Amino acid sequence: MAELIRVLIADDDPLVRVGLSMVLGAGPDLQLVGEAGDGAEAVEAARRLRPDVVLMDIRMPRMDGLAATEELRRDGPNPAIVVLTTFDTDEHLLGALRLGANGFLLKDIAPTEILDAVRRAAAGESILAPSVVPRLIGYAVGRKDDDGPNDRVTRAHAALDRLTEREREVADAVATGRSNAEIGRALHMSVPTVKAYVSRLLDKLGCANRVQVAILVHEALQRP
Repeated sequence: MAELIRVLIADDDPLVRVGLSMVLGAGPDLQLVGEAGDGAEAVEAARRLRPDVVLMDIRMPRMDGLAATEELRRDGPNPAIVVLTTFDTDEHLLGALRLGANGFLLKDIAPTEILDAVRRAAAGESILAPSVVPRLIGYAVGRKDDDGPNDRVTRAHAALDRLTEREREVADAVATGRSNAEIGRALHMSVPTVKAYVSRLLDKLGCANRVQVAILVHEALQRP
């Protein structure tokens, strides 16, 4: 029997925690190992229980989900953290991913999508609600920072020019928000091969996650 995926829920709303626990209960390969009502409790519970995946709300008392994510990431890349919230502002989208979250889902998605997200996060994939991907990339590409848009486009081209033709094909597929399985079907590659290519992309491009790869690809499409 395959090892169970251990999940921790962090949300200040008891009803949400009950709902999520019921959703997780429908997955025979998932095990709810604990609950937390705020970010500080989530950090303590994650360090004590060692879950594979944390479903992390953003708006919580004492310590919010972003601060809790940042604190847990000081310990390393585990557990996978999927930010689950009703808020889909660009600030939250970028903040969660910049701090090391593995994915971002809105609370109004179907239960089956939550189960799928937990499984994919446990397998090392980045998770984003499909409705969020275009807005996230659009905001990140158009954001104002110390560099002008021309500088970002130039850097994106330089980074992508270091890739082989096959690596660029995988990067372009990642930029569409596809899963490893979907990329494998599109490019006629096995899932382990896709995973190897994605790991190589993160290393060669200096990206922390797949979303940053997608942003680079889309920046390179902008006019200088």
